[in-house]
Amino acid sequence: MKHFSMIRSFHVADLFTMANGGCGVLAVFLAMRALAADEAAWLWTAAALVPLAIVFDVLDGRIARWRHRQSPLGRELDSLADVISFGVAPAAIAYAAGLRSALDQAVLIYFVLCGLSRLARYNVTAESLQGADGEVRYYEGTPIPTSVLPLALLLAAWATDRLGASSVFGLPFHLATLLFAVSGTLMISKTLKVPKP
Repeated sequence: MKHFSMIRSFHVADLFTMANGGCGVLAVFLAMRALAADEAAWLWTAAALVPLAIVFDVLDGRIARWRHRQSPLGRELDSLADVISFGVAPAAIAYAAGLRSALDQAVLIYFVLCGLSRLARYNVTAESLQGADGEVRYYEGTPIPTSVLPLALLLAAWATDRLGASSVFGLPFHLATLLFAVSGTLMISKTLKVPKP
């Protein structure tokens, strides 16, 4: 029975958090399938799962506040799910869409690590950012779900064959990769204050 003690500690909101993470994992699988089968439909389906993950991400927070069941476990689950759905999944989709050169991959890794760092920083600074009512008023840096924006722009460029093939010091590179470089940098910014909705 000890094996089920963790499952019993889950709240309703945590199920939505798990659904968020599940969307991210499935998006990665579908991106790999799109690459293997060279079928655009799988890539579009993978990309559609990222905004769906945002829906679950929003709902888990609202349900936790409504039921007054916020917990350290829930916060850690949320961050782990977010890394998968809004960090790893967009990077995998970008790779499947054609951002595969060594420099492209380096930038995509940078993007994921920025998201990871941003979430870790939030978890350790959330208490110090709380107002008198216990609510966090703003984020330092852009929240990781904003990665849906560079992903959408990338897919628009991919659909119109405008990934921007170029080179840096003779190494192949795609200009569309810069979308993820900017997104990652904005996530780890300490000077950028984003009001929390």
